Amino acid sequence: MNSNAEGNIAGNKNKNENKNKSRNRRRNAKKLFRLRLILEGCGVGIGAGLSVGLFRYLLTVSEEWRLLVYECVRQAALQGDWLLPVLYGAAFVLAAWLLAKIVAVEPMCTGSGIPQVKGILMGRMSMNWLSVLAAKIAGGVLAIGAGMSLGREGPSVQIGACAGQGIGRLSHREGRGLEARTLLVAGSGAGLAAAFNAPLAGVIFGLEELQKTFSPAALPAAITAAVTATAVTELFFGGSPVFTLGSLVPMPLDMLGWLAGLGLFVGLLGRGFNKSLLFSLDLYQRMGLVGIYRPLLPLLMAAVLGFVLPEILGGGNRLVDALAVEDYSLSFLCLLFVGKFLFTMLCFGSGVPGGIFLPMLVLGALGGAVFGSLLSGAGLLPPVYMADMIVFGMAAYFSVVVKSPVTGSVLIMEMTGSFQHMLALLIVSLSAYAVSELTGGRPVYNELLERMLRKMSRRKRISPEELTK
Repeated sequence: MNSNAEGNIAGNKNKNENKNKSRNRRRNAKKLFRLRLILEGCGVGIGAGLSVGLFRYLLTVSEEWRLLVYECVRQAALQGDWLLPVLYGAAFVLAAWLLAKIVAVEPMCTGSGIPQVKGILMGRMSMNWLSVLAAKIAGGVLAIGAGMSLGREGPSVQIGACAGQGIGRLSHREGRGLEARTLLVAGSGAGLAAAFNAPLAGVIFGLEELQKTFSPAALPAAITAAVTATAVTELFFGGSPVFTLGSLVPMPLDMLGWLAGLGLFVGLLGRGFNKSLLFSLDLYQRMGLVGIYRPLLPLLMAAVLGFVLPEILGGGNRLVDALAVEDYSLSFLCLLFVGKFLFTMLCFGSGVPGGIFLPMLVLGALGGAVFGSLLSGAGLLPPVYMADMIVFGMAAYFSVVVKSPVTGSVLIMEMTGSFQHMLALLIVSLSAYAVSELTGGRPVYNELLERMLRKMSRRKRISPEELTK
């Protein structure tokens, strides 16, 4: 009896020891997994930071060249020398041909890139990261540099996702579901962080908009990637905010009610954005424009607008900065809003590489400026708060279109350096979000993704892999 009892005790002891060893192995495996994700997130951040940094540099150079070319062509025309204007027009035709070739070779580089990333995370799409990376940078620089009203931020998200997928493949983790997904999300957030010098917004965007959850495994990798990418780009561009709006004055509590009104006003303006965007894509398709003719239409329009309304060309950073210092009339602000809106639809509908992120924020800034001008004209708003209305208008427009009020508030806070305006940003963002909810609005990137998936399903059920070849 004693020997049997001793044997049972020894057996139970061995089982407990085995359980403890197994538990320790699982615990150590989780620690190693998270440590590996952090190290890989650092690599993703470096890759995304360098790639987006190159993209931003080329866009800056192209914008400076565009302004110089417009001035040279204008002077040549005034002097009766038509050789340069003819070459100027031919350059836009050449740009349209190159863009058509880029899109034909790599269809996954079209448009913003954010819907494609969401489709990959859903398992409905795939991409060749190196091919998309090269095509997105080349096509984005060509389209935005030529003056098309498109943003660098959506492409930067896809460029970051390419870096995440590339690191996954180089570390032989690409085929492992959770790890590959985590690196893709981390890279996407790092791309946004590098584009805007906004690491916190990059993390929140990746987890709120793409991952749809703040999982313990994804969070460290996302933070590491976003911070590293921002640090890399700041080495080249400095750490100053993207928008330079001067000193922003905190609004007193008795004026916060106007912020809710601003949210409602800009929210109503933004409700037409999604439908107009989808309409522009469908319109190009119904018109039967293919190949060079799709980008040629907005490019020729850009060639004309450069001499008529140059403020609405490109992404719009300069226009937002100008709103805070220039005394534009209410009628001119309305003209800028309508012009920017229509030209953005024309450009995005062509399907060339380029996003709606920055044009969307510019429209919000213009909406905020219009609302502020109305209040100021009625004697209800001191002029010192006009810059605040511009900032809050961007957050409101983002919230109603993307339906991510937290991301929008944090993003605008980091982009403008207005960290003391967090409460005001949340008020205006939630007001605009309420407009979208009450009127049945849906997130723009979800609508774009669904359109892409419907288009794929109509092509005789061709696999996503074949579509991207």
